[in-house]
Amino acid sequence: MEFSLANAEGFLMAEVKIYHNPRCSKSRQTLALLQEQGIDPEIIEYLKTPPDEKTLDTLLKKLGMEPDDLIRKNEAVYKELGLAQANRAQLLSAMVTNPVLIQRPIVVKGRQARLGRPPEDVLEIV
Repeated sequence: MEFSLANAEGFLMAEVKIYHNPRCSKSRQTLALLQEQGIDPEIIEYLKTPPDEKTLDTLLKKLGMEPDDLIRKNEAVYKELGLAQANRAQLLSAMVTNPVLIQRPIVVKGRQARLGRPPEDVLEIV
């Protein structure tokens, strides 16, 4: 394969993804902020297409978080499932089965990810 500047630019510019909930104000603000920066991210509406356990585990590694850091503890389902004493595997499973438990938005670029709380935090990686 012949090397060209166009190939290098495509390789160096990792695609930006946002795990988005259009009903969440922080998620909408984060998406708008990305778009203001000229970034047209791949939008993943994670409530419609939840990440599987492997994807969620990869996101956690990129975020530098554990499931307990990313789970929404104020959701009714968190209390209903008794997740306060759950282990890592149980939390991951609960988040995959009940994606409403996942904090949002999550922005991913290459090997890095940031939680858009506050939205400006995602600018560190884009």
